[in-house]
Amino acid sequence: MLGDSIAFGQGAARAEERLAPRLTEALAARGLSVESRVFAVSGARSRDLSAQVGRALAWAPQLVLVVIGANDLTHQAPLEAAVDALAQAVRRLRAVDAEVVVAPAPDLSAVPHVPDFLRQVVRERADRYRERQVAAVLEGGGRVADPDQRASRAFAADPSLFSADRFHPSSAGYGIIAEAVLPALLDAAESVEQAS
Repeated sequence: MLGDSIAFGQGAARAEERLAPRLTEALAARGLSVESRVFAVSGARSRDLSAQVGRALAWAPQLVLVVIGANDLTHQAPLEAAVDALAQAVRRLRAVDAEVVVAPAPDLSAVPHVPDFLRQVVRERADRYRERQVAAVLEGGGRVADPDQRASRAFAADPSLFSADRFHPSSAGYGIIAEAVLPALLDAAESVEQAS
């Protein structure tokens, strides 16, 4: 698992309620042999993926989940540079035949402390960024998780899915994200099994 604080699991009450353990358990429950490693770093932006990919490649991964974009949006990172960094990460991972699933930027307008008068602007910016991420991932041979933004809609409807800092997911929020990401991971895992 690569990416930012969501990939790392910040905000979960217990380690086993973070995203990686939830997804590992869900894959294992479907009869898949899974060993997971988390190379994600809280605060990471797309520009930080290169170093994470380097560490992951040393482990020779077969399936990689990348969760990235929220910090690019909050820090107003240049769109082209951020998307290019993600595209390069996907290409490097695909070059070693790893299946790659990317959970792109969430709709940050759902974050409770975003003022009402800014929500539309924040939503539009996130949508533009996400569209570019999706195009880059698909062009690079990766898969996109949660294509209909089910997780973002759930967070917008239920503030309890945020942790006490009102930015990162709570344990319940990680459950929602895991459910939204799992279908794409299962598709990718099936490709890994077929190639074995």
